[in-house]
Amino acid sequence: MEKIFENLMYSIRWLLAPIYLGLGLVLVALLVEFYQSIFYLITHVVEMGESEVTLKALSLIDVTLVGGLVVMVMYSGYENFVSKLDIKEGREKLSWLGKMDSGSLKAKVAASIVAISSIHLLKIFMDAGNIDNEKLKWYVLIHLTFVISAFGMGYLDYITKRQKS
Repeated sequence: MEKIFENLMYSIRWLLAPIYLGLGLVLVALLVEFYQSIFYLITHVVEMGESEVTLKALSLIDVTLVGGLVVMVMYSGYENFVSKLDIKEGREKLSWLGKMDSGSLKAKVAASIVAISSIHLLKIFMDAGNIDNEKLKWYVLIHLTFVISAFGMGYLDYITKRQKS
């Protein structure tokens, strides 16, 4: 009975596979959003001011970072929790593939969130004249919370790895 239960529990991890595949659909949505923004930028660049172009460029960078984060979570999560990706010999392979454990993945996700939050905060600061000071303080506080959380998770991961060696 125990063996059947353990095999069932182990097999249930495959329920995550469609979720990781669904993240691929998120990439499609990000691709559509990215090219809509590029099209808008190119067709309206003459009538836009410098700050508007910069804000649009920051939005494109933001979408790119989110896309990279999705890929990282999709591949690393699949490899850590479902199954190894069998990449044929001779095919191009991402250098970090197979090397990122769940602790490293958490640190990379946290760092990516801080980068995304930084870009969002920069976009807000570029329009700071139109935003209430109280809201600005909250944006900064939320960003600092992300930074401190990422630093804390990184430090805990460092301590854990140091204790193991």
